[in-house]
Amino acid sequence: MKSACIALVFATSTVLAQVVPPPPVGAQTPAPAPLGSPSPAAAIEPEVRVVKAVPVGERELATRLQIFLDNKGFGPGKIDGRPKEFTLKALARYEKANNLPGTGVLEEGLALPLDSIDPIYTQYTITPEDQNRVGDVPSGPEAQSKLKKLPYPSLLKFVAERYHADPDFLARINPGKNLETLAVGDTIFVPNVPPFKIETVREVGKLPPVPEFKTRELRINTKEKMLDLIDAKGGSEKLLASFPITPGSASLPAPVGKWRILGIATLPWFRHDEGVLMHGVRTDHFFNIPSGPSNPVGVLWCGLNKPGIGVHGTNSPWTIGRAGSHGCIRLANWDAIRLANMITEGMTVIIDDGNGLPAPTPAASSATASVKVSSNSALTEAPGAATKNVPQIPGRETTYANH
Repeated sequence: MKSACIALVFATSTVLAQVVPPPPVGAQTPAPAPLGSPSPAAAIEPEVRVVKAVPVGERELATRLQIFLDNKGFGPGKIDGRPKEFTLKALARYEKANNLPGTGVLEEGLALPLDSIDPIYTQYTITPEDQNRVGDVPSGPEAQSKLKKLPYPSLLKFVAERYHADPDFLARINPGKNLETLAVGDTIFVPNVPPFKIETVREVGKLPPVPEFKTRELRINTKEKMLDLIDAKGGSEKLLASFPITPGSASLPAPVGKWRILGIATLPWFRHDEGVLMHGVRTDHFFNIPSGPSNPVGVLWCGLNKPGIGVHGTNSPWTIGRAGSHGCIRLANWDAIRLANMITEGMTVIIDDGNGLPAPTPAASSATASVKVSSNSALTEAPGAATKNVPQIPGRETTYANH
């Protein structure tokens, strides 16, 4: 690409591609960044092989735009090569955050440095370690509670989440391959985004506070189905990041109001209580669901001072914005783990349905039961928590999403 910008005008020509040879045998792969260090705008470093592509078709242009926005921390939702609702909302927010002219609409004359996304696609080869992250996932909470971990249900779901992609989109860019039967050694094309590496996410019951983030605020628009991260440092507001969400449902909407983050946990367990899920009433009949990518709250639980309500991940990222939740704010796991690195306990969370906020309400009790490891490696609950709901498991720090 010679130009620094690409006018986003959709054409119908074919895509020219050139495969770049894989790196030499024995080449070193960069170590994964630890939790807390990833940047939404991090440089893209292909894991295996790269495909050079000149985007002259609508799908390729849309995919390049989605990858660009994803890299900048303005999530377009699942990458699917289709510039629809969340892609356009992410575009409008990115333009606003960077004082760029635009309407958030794909039209002739829209100019962004999209040629920085080169190549559009990379290749990924299934490894034996990947296979170990896949297993049977029972459908019911009672059966799930008997497992030690909740793995990915298939290699296709593993690869799709790793590369922020719709499984159907992966099928379209890999014609002739049956992705339902992926096996170790198979190589497929994937979007060239920094991968979400589940293996680098640690099970931490409560992330340490980050004082410099206290000026930040989460603003959740349930009508728009978007979560915006704002920094109000110095009296002025700056939009830092934005992600699509599922904000409750018609029968159990997310609670409108001004709330506060009580604690943030990664790879949480999930307390499945039908009373809480359906009626907001805690009961003695529950199941503790283990952590993992197939856990109902995904890889993140950010508890609010509204009992049973939190911002969390999901085991079905492709349904964000479409399927309902039980009053919580749900994100794709790849967005949830990035958000975890940009927020802290004590931050304000505003949930707005577009009709204005209600009168202030008294602070409610904790939405999570934080569990810490004692000096003897036995788990002990924080004061005031219900110990009967937490199994005593030596040597691990964990938090239960309090449903």
